[in-house]
Amino acid sequence: MVILWTDALIFILMAIIVGLAFYMRSQEHIKRPLKQIGRSRIGMVSLVVLVFFVLIGLLDSVHFKAGGNKTNEIVSLLDYWATPLRERGEKTYSAPFAVTLYSKEMMTLADGSTHWDYPRLEFGGSHLDDPENQRLDDILQKGLYGFAQGAGLVAFFMFLSWGMLAEQHKRLIRSPAATAVWAVAFVIVSVSYALVYLSGYYHVLGTDKVGEDVFYQAVKSIRTGLVIGTLTTLIMLPMAVVFGILAGFFRGWVDDVIQYVYTTLNSIPGVLLIAASILMVQVYMANHEENFTSVVVRADMRLLFLCLILGVTSWTGLCRLLRAETLKLREMEYVQAARALGVKQGTILLRHILPNVMHIVLISVVLDFSSLVLAEAVLSYINIGVDPTTYSWGNMINGARLEMAREPIVWWSLTAAFVFMFALVLAANLFADVVQAAFDPRRAGND
Repeated sequence: MVILWTDALIFILMAIIVGLAFYMRSQEHIKRPLKQIGRSRIGMVSLVVLVFFVLIGLLDSVHFKAGGNKTNEIVSLLDYWATPLRERGEKTYSAPFAVTLYSKEMMTLADGSTHWDYPRLEFGGSHLDDPENQRLDDILQKGLYGFAQGAGLVAFFMFLSWGMLAEQHKRLIRSPAATAVWAVAFVIVSVSYALVYLSGYYHVLGTDKVGEDVFYQAVKSIRTGLVIGTLTTLIMLPMAVVFGILAGFFRGWVDDVIQYVYTTLNSIPGVLLIAASILMVQVYMANHEENFTSVVVRADMRLLFLCLILGVTSWTGLCRLLRAETLKLREMEYVQAARALGVKQGTILLRHILPNVMHIVLISVVLDFSSLVLAEAVLSYINIGVDPTTYSWGNMINGARLEMAREPIVWWSLTAAFVFMFALVLAANLFADVVQAAFDPRRAGND
């Protein structure tokens, strides 16, 4: 097993999230907004979509060496299960569900004559004897078969969970939010199963310039988007929380120094700072090639440094919010009473200030996630983002801009990146709205 830096940080983050979940279960002031989120159909549906993306990202974060120690090829569990998609490459472009290449070529027939036509794909639709008459029926049959398998799997788990739950929990499952969750899970699993089954016979989203399956690229890019959105948050959160609370609570020279630091940092153009940092990483890896013998390791190191620099440049906004909130909280009666009773400042910060700013932290984290995912796409588009060998929606969009100038237009790479990124960002934004409404103290009295 091979543990990359980003893999380790991802699983550390998952452990932190699990720990926070157990902590919040015992906090009465957090139970109310959590119950409100659980009653929201939009919130729970968007959470199901996010969980689906997270599961794919986790599968792609367990790496090992294929074939043992005799090879340096590092693959993930997702790569291992998607081996047919990785290895069944074509010569060049092919449209979704196509059986021929996208452009005509001069072909040599069996009798030695030449013919100008669309060559058959080596793998896509190769099981068909008469593609023109068989393809549509074959796609429908295999799609329905895969959809039925996925639907059967969801139905099995639904009946299994129904039989294992107590009567009081069964009432919760019959709620509108739970019904919406099961419906969305049914659609996601069934459609995904159908696409996976079809991908064994066709390139469901076509192939790119070098003949690589676009569906495989889009699914692999999920991990990159999640890493950028989550690890950057993990890096920026401690700085924002610590500096924001300290600046608002102690004021004086502490406040002046912290304000000077984040004001100075904000005055530096973020794009230039990111470009300079990525260049430094590339120079370091070029001078220490013995430590980066694998392409996967090199790409992972660049991804890690991109998360670091995004985290360093994105903590200032949350820091300002926490400073302002702490300035208000330090004047509250219960904080003044604690001071008068001689309670230590560290205890006041941990027991009175930090719990009362956590709603701002949670709201900001969820809101910033989608913006960070979009930031990766923009940075990769201008070639200062992740490594070109890394699967990401930004790299797919960057490669698709030249394809759009072809005649006829190669549209499926850009469309696939847009659809996957749109689904993740939309789910994150909808969930953020629900979280913001639930944790907003001004709405607590209206529930």
